This record gives sequence, C-alpha cells and structure tokens, in this order.
Amino acid sequence: MKRISRMNRFAAGLLLSVVSLGAASAADDASCKTIRMSDPGWTDITATNGVTSVILAALGYEADVKTLSVPIGYQSMKNGEIDVFLGNWMPAQKAFIDDLTSAKATVVLNKNLEGAKFTLAVPTYVAEKGVKDFADLQKHADEFDHKIYGIEPGAPANSNIQKMIDANDFGLKDWKLVESGEQAMLAQVERAGKDKSAVVFLAWAPHPMNEQFSLEYLSGGDAYFGPNFGGAEVYTLARTGWPEKCPNAAALFKNLKFEIGMENSLMGSILGGDDPKAAATAWLKANPKAADPWLAGVTTIDGKPAADAVKSSLGL
Repeated sequence: MKRISRMNRFAAGLLLSVVSLGAASAADDASCKTIRMSDPGWTDITATNGVTSVILAALGYEADVKTLSVPIGYQSMKNGEIDVFLGNWMPAQKAFIDDLTSAKATVVLNKNLEGAKFTLAVPTYVAEKGVKDFADLQKHADEFDHKIYGIEPGAPANSNIQKMIDANDFGLKDWKLVESGEQAMLAQVERAGKDKSAVVFLAWAPHPMNEQFSLEYLSGGDAYFGPNFGGAEVYTLARTGWPEKCPNAAALFKNLKFEIGMENSLMGSILGGDDPKAAATAWLKANPKAADPWLAGVTTIDGKPAADAVKSSLGL
C-alpha cells in the first residue's frame, strides 16, 4: 500500500509539473510573440537591443526594433505602438518620464545599467589649454567657433544645451548648438583631432569613444546634466499593461542587466561595421554564462527551458 501511495504521489507530482509547464507556455498572450522595441539611433541601445533580440529569437519571440527619436519613441509608447524601451537614461529623460507617468502610460521594469555618465567633453589636448569646466568655454569661444556639437534633433541632452545657451549660462548666448547624429558628431571630433583644433561635444559612457579618443569630461554642468559628470542610470520601460499580458517575456526584461565593459565591447564591434545581432551572437558565444541570470524564471514561448533553448540556438 505504501508503494502504491508513493506511486500516486509521484503521478500527482508529474501531473502538476505537466500542468505547470502548460501554464508557462500559455502565460503569454499570442500577441506577445512579436515584441516592439525602439532605438533612438544610439549605439549603446543598438547593442543592448541586439543582445535582447538574439535571446528573444532563441526563446521563440521576434523583436521588431524601430528606429525612432527619443520624443517619438516615447510618444509611440504612450500610443501603445511600442512595447519596451531599454534606453531610459535618467535623469536626462526625466521630463519624458514625468509626462508618461502622469498619463499612466508606462511602467519601469528594472534598472539595466549603472555607472553611466553623460555631459560635455573636449579632447585632452583642449583640456590641457585650460578648458576643464563649462565656465572655461566662453574664454576660448573663437577657438571653438562658438559651436557645441550635439546628437540627433529632439534628444533631451540637446534640449539641455539649448536651454543653457538661451539662458546665457556661462556666457554662451552667442553660441550655436550643432545637431547631428552620433556618428556625424564623432566624425567632427575625429576631424578636429587631425589638426588639434578645439571642439566641444556630447560624450557619454558606455561608448567606444572613450577608448577611441583621449578626452576629458567637463565639470560644472550639474544643473543641466546632473552631478558626477552627468552620472546616469539606465532603465527598462514597458507600456502599461504589457507585462501583465506578456509575463514570461516581461520576466526576461526584468532580469536584463548590462555592464559598461560589455556595452563598450559590443558598441566597438557595431561601430566597426558588424551587424548588431551578429556582434551580440559573437559576444554571447564568448561569454556563455552571461545570459544565465537573465533567464532565471523564464521559459521559451511554448514553455520549454530557456537556458537549453539559448545554448542550442548559439550552438553551445
């Protein structure tokens, strides 16, 4: 009788496992198979989107990444057209978050990066001439041609620079913000370096620019970029209601945490010409244990073990 009882308990446990597995596979709504993500055209977000896309594909999902400026990306999330955004830089994007929060349009899933920074910088050869603080810029205005090089139009950092100019802070009322994409801005920095001419531009970490160029971040911009040279944290956002509809996929996004070194490596590969997914795949193969904490409590879309699926997909 005891043996039969043990067999019954085993059968019940097996049935419970099957039911649980079925529940996991049914956890995500059918509409969750395609996950709509935004990319503001920043290489760091392109890198993290690439890694996430590779993991999602291994789990049976499809990442639909749309290139959208920061304001349009947030508006698309507000309109329900974007599901997840991995690039909420804080405090630089606080105004956008305040708007989405008041509209109850978004939820924070997690903090995916610490140790980031974002403010104005100059090449080291310019800093050595005495430009080490925002207050030093106007003293060398003619050398800079009264220009500050920013990134794409609509970026919050550009808005901060324009506010600074409009307010005549640091005596910059006659200066001009040059808006362009990330690569165009860095091309200008590279050109300036050839003849050691002065250039001031937006710089941030993580980014390979910190290794490509010898640069120094300027102090004094706390009112516009925050303390510690624009010290920042990056958060993952989801549109309101998406985590409840797609709990398994949301569990992955809640687990995703990146590191400065990892992003620098990926961004270097992408800027070197590699496709983001190819760069991500190569990095994951070279760092096979990196995904383990991301997959805790996560399954494939049909309820199978996530770790096995990812390893199989990567050929590990």
